[in-house]
Amino acid sequence: MLDRLAGFVVRKRLAVLVVGLLLAVVGGVASTTLFDKLTAGGFDDPKSESSRAITALDKRFGQGLPNLTLLVTSKGRVDDPSVTAAGTELTRKLGKEPGVGHVSSYWTTGKAPQLRGKSGHKALIMGTVTGDDTTSQKRVAELADRYEGSRAGLEVRFGGYTKFQRELLEQGQKDATTGETVAIPITLVALVFIFGSAVAAALPLAVALVAMMLTMGLTWILASVTTVGSLAASVVTLLGLGLAIDYSLLMVSRYREELRSGLAPPEAIRATLTSAGRTVTFSALTVAVSSLAMAWFPLQAVRSMGYAGALTALLSGASSLIVLPALLALLGDRIEKGRVFRGRRRGGPEAAARSVENGFWHRLATTVMRRPVPIVTIVTGFLLLLGAPFLGINLGMPDERVMPASSSARQVADTVRAEFDSSEQNALQVVAPEGGSDRTAVGAYAKRLSKLPHVAAVRTATGAYAEGRQAAPPDQRYARFASGDAVYFSVVPETASADDADRLVGEIRSQKAPFEALVGGAAATNHDAAAALEKWLPYALGTVLLTMLVLLFLVTGSVMLPFLALVLSALSLTATFGALVWVFQDGHLAGLFGDFTPTGNIAATIPVMLFGLAFGLAMDYQVFLLSRMREEYELTGSPTAAVAQGLERTGRIVTAAAVAISVVFLAFTVSGISLVKAYGVGLPLAVLMDATLIRGAVLPAAMRLGGRATWWAPAPLRRLHSRYGLREEPAAPTPRRDGDRALTG
Repeated sequence: MLDRLAGFVVRKRLAVLVVGLLLAVVGGVASTTLFDKLTAGGFDDPKSESSRAITALDKRFGQGLPNLTLLVTSKGRVDDPSVTAAGTELTRKLGKEPGVGHVSSYWTTGKAPQLRGKSGHKALIMGTVTGDDTTSQKRVAELADRYEGSRAGLEVRFGGYTKFQRELLEQGQKDATTGETVAIPITLVALVFIFGSAVAAALPLAVALVAMMLTMGLTWILASVTTVGSLAASVVTLLGLGLAIDYSLLMVSRYREELRSGLAPPEAIRATLTSAGRTVTFSALTVAVSSLAMAWFPLQAVRSMGYAGALTALLSGASSLIVLPALLALLGDRIEKGRVFRGRRRGGPEAAARSVENGFWHRLATTVMRRPVPIVTIVTGFLLLLGAPFLGINLGMPDERVMPASSSARQVADTVRAEFDSSEQNALQVVAPEGGSDRTAVGAYAKRLSKLPHVAAVRTATGAYAEGRQAAPPDQRYARFASGDAVYFSVVPETASADDADRLVGEIRSQKAPFEALVGGAAATNHDAAAALEKWLPYALGTVLLTMLVLLFLVTGSVMLPFLALVLSALSLTATFGALVWVFQDGHLAGLFGDFTPTGNIAATIPVMLFGLAFGLAMDYQVFLLSRMREEYELTGSPTAAVAQGLERTGRIVTAAAVAISVVFLAFTVSGISLVKAYGVGLPLAVLMDATLIRGAVLPAAMRLGGRATWWAPAPLRRLHSRYGLREEPAAPTPRRDGDRALTG
């Protein structure tokens, strides 16, 4: 198939380039409105009990959870008559705004102490912005434009969950643009050093831009038919740039190698597609499968990144297999134009073969294979040591603190935590959609809840409450009743601690209720999201591992190597997860990565999403190496020669690809969102560990220990691989035209 594709692309190169360019332009135009279709948030399980509680609260009582917080600051005290009048009027006007409901404030709730700051100069207005995520976020932006700032002697700042979502979306758009601005010029410089030719260096970037625009266009279509989270844009931008450069590096390097071996450009393209093209195909499938495994998780933010990762990998691979060969066919030998460094001339294929045995990577592999046991032991121990901090991971869910200090939602949340009884903000809603007609049973249940260890109060919508572990007031003060037999009330935790609120969710749900009681609220949403990640993690891992085993067998024809590659790829992630905890949870070296605040925990979604992306990338380099080793093993029949020569032939280009893609991923660290910064640190670590310690030391040593058994497979599987395997099959050499010259890189 790849051979036929090569023939088609060479013959129709101009048509291929025109069509590819037109599709890229269409995708680029569509992407200009992509962020209007993306949503922030998506860190909840829509089928969980907490989501059902929110739905029941809205359906039976017409009330949503408070998602809008206004921080009001005055020069005078909030109890002064003039401030009271201005605050009451502001509350009244906000409550009359379309799409805004259940507005209350310190001044309209009988001066509830939990809505008054400790200094006496700050107070809160709470409300609910109705509608779906997109509608509510746009509405909050409109309200902030009208109400934020100085009003009648009051300074008003907007915060709350919907404001946080809006700012997360806006920051994501800004970060995507900044990341491209930083990554592209630095990557171009790196590519010039790698290839020594301006034309050759420009090819991977050209293919990457085409792939990114195509992916943005398809993401726009996807966002038109389903919900797609805002973080998907960062994945498309930076992962697309990195993967397309990776794949193009492999293809361009193989093409130049074939030219040096004496092939004419058309035959060199054919040889490149039927060899390196197979590796690119498999690598793209590897990253796509790893990304799509995230679709098991019900959290939309995780699923969106999975969809984006899969689209990005497949389109990056397709662009490298179609657009890049068309460019090569158009350029021919002119790929060497614009040389920055004068390359050494090789004496021909024989001299090239001799240089393989004297190369750095060949010597390294030979040295490692002489002492495999101590090297495996030392390097494995070192990687496990780097990963040791992960044993102390403390999982949580993201809040406003993932935003930069300049964020309005972040500033309001920090002030509330510091100056208000923020345990009120963590109140849980207990909703009974039906079965609440027995007032005595309702009162008895509420009384039991009020006596739980971590409960401060059980409150009603009117502010009446039962203090925890004290005598209960009459039943009707516990709850608000709707028409029929629905009932709800709020349970306020004793402290603002997220851990205490999380424990309280479990304690309430463990209580026997006389009716179906649904527990909702921010803490319950986070509790259910973490539970969903834990529940579906085995399915995601199983999908990745099983698919990888099958695909790796198709590449290697071995039973043992797929398992070895999986273990080594997982080992390469230890440094990533260790750094994740050491930097982003514990705060070490936090100043190196810009403006972010360590919170003492890691958002539970980060390890899941990092694994999905980083594991696929780590497998990428295993595939590059193993596919070339397989080719050498079929030529030589020697396990040790296959390792040494395969490593030498891929060593320089894989190292170059690792450096290039790491430069791209490091652009994530300029993001203002700490969730995205974590990818900027974790992904380069995974890539570099795999491309250096794993590839240069552990893999050669392990294969030396395995010997010929490394390549063994039972007869039925050998026949299966012979028929369906994805082996590299370079085209037979064809003499070059007279006057053709091959230059080294």
